[in-house]
Amino acid sequence: QVQLVESGGGLVQAGGSLSLSCAASGRSSSSYSMAWFRQAPGKEREFAAAISGTTSNTYYADPVKGRFTISRDNAKNMVYLRINSLKPEDTGVYYCAARNGGFRRRYDEYEHWGRGTQVTVSS
Repeated sequence: QVQLVESGGGLVQAGGSLSLSCAASGRSSSSYSMAWFRQAPGKEREFAAAISGTTSNTYYADPVKGRFTISRDNAKNMVYLRINSLKPEDTGVYYCAARNGGFRRRYDEYEHWGRGTQVTVSS
């Protein structure tokens, strides 16, 4: 079992930056694919970014390409999401997720989830 805890959310003005962190504990997650999903009020949870376990290849949803950067530090069991040029439409709860396998874009392919951290972008 992998436990995930997100941190780093907050209220930011549009154009600003934010760094989210995800601490993984429990079973070793270094080989797991890790992802960030987000959910805006009244909307479905959507994929934002992911990083594979073995090669650390990164994947991004089109709306966040060039603004989001995902990274991981396996020695610390941490995954990070750097968000630049924040937009009001980035507002939502950001979830860290892990799956024992390769990258997937669908949220129902991930077995482990954190409780999320709120990101609010004011215009």
